[in-house]
Amino acid sequence: MEKKGNIRGLLPLMVFIILYAGAGLFLGDFSKMPLLVAFVITSGVAITLNNKDNPISLNDRIDIFCKGAGDPTLILMVVIFILAGAFYSVANAMGAVNSTVNLGLSLLPAKMLLPGLFLVGCALSFSMGTSMGTVSALTPVAVGIATETGITLPLVCGVVVGGAMFGDNLSFISDTTIAATRTQEVEMRDKFRVNFLIVLPAVLINLVLISMAGGSGVVGKAYEYNLINIIPYISIIILALVGLNVIYTLGTGILIGLVIGIMNGSFTFVETFGVLQRGMGWMEDISMIAILVGGVVATMHHFGGIDWLLENLTSRIKSKKGAEFGIAGLVSLLDLATTNNTVAIITAGPLAKDIADEFGVDRRRAAGLLDLFASAFQGLMPYAGQLLMAAGMAKISPASIVPYSWYSMLMLVMGCIAIMINKPNLKKAK
Repeated sequence: MEKKGNIRGLLPLMVFIILYAGAGLFLGDFSKMPLLVAFVITSGVAITLNNKDNPISLNDRIDIFCKGAGDPTLILMVVIFILAGAFYSVANAMGAVNSTVNLGLSLLPAKMLLPGLFLVGCALSFSMGTSMGTVSALTPVAVGIATETGITLPLVCGVVVGGAMFGDNLSFISDTTIAATRTQEVEMRDKFRVNFLIVLPAVLINLVLISMAGGSGVVGKAYEYNLINIIPYISIIILALVGLNVIYTLGTGILIGLVIGIMNGSFTFVETFGVLQRGMGWMEDISMIAILVGGVVATMHHFGGIDWLLENLTSRIKSKKGAEFGIAGLVSLLDLATTNNTVAIITAGPLAKDIADEFGVDRRRAAGLLDLFASAFQGLMPYAGQLLMAAGMAKISPASIVPYSWYSMLMLVMGCIAIMINKPNLKKAK
């Protein structure tokens, strides 16, 4: 088969890593190189790429970049970002955040706040099938918990991201589950069994770790809350659980919050526009980063960077265990390059199926590994949508969340252990 890949197509990714990670490590502070600036520079490098043998014009290269930046999935993500920011602003202004947090502080022991937040995130993301919706719904509550208890913002955001990635990996209606099972031609329940057995130890260890890291609250303090003010959150959770589109879900939550806020005197009708604008403004940088990432990824695809990754990784596989590590490494690298775990699975899936068949890997395990490693890295990349949204709402650097994304790290550890010990093994289908 003729090779289509070209390492030059990965030049924008290399530049980004040098700019962002290099500056952060050298200066000891990742905030010194803002993500938006790093991606603007990376975008400039991407547009300069060209083929030596068959060069194309600057206008054509810009067109490739803009088509990738305007991908419908990306634009939908931007809309979700903006609505999530608006909802957070409304919920904060009308008292939903304070009431929800204070209710939790009143009902749960201090050591159970973070485990409770994680378990709610797991249940919500598993039911909704979307990590983005989970992050947008729970981050405001997490920020409120941090404010009241003194727990660091990156830690509570890391807990939310961990809960979101649990469902992203395991939910039957998650895009990643659908992509992994369809590309490997296996049943969802079989892939779920593989993944659940692998991540169960990660869930338990994470619960222990975050319970030890929990805050103390304020001893003897009476936390005041109003159950009416909690209705926007309850509505979002219920609508998400019944399967309503995330845009309609957030829109309904915003509308309910505005009505309650006007009724309880938190703001006037005219002031609602300012409240909405404030929240949307919080997400402007994050939205621009998502758009630029789309353009950079499309350019790397066009000039062979992604194909080069596929060709060079798979050529070194020699054994069954090596095949499983190859499948895991392949989807991980594609996730790092595309910042979209569903796209990474769809891209790696057909090749992973061929690798699994050639080296005797159970396709159900292959599907589980594809989903697990793609979801884990999605919770560890500071430029992934989940961390960008959490950081935007908490007004902190996305990179500051990464060291506290413990569940995603544990997913990787348990995934590697599962490959090394060749467990779990499902019975062969009749």
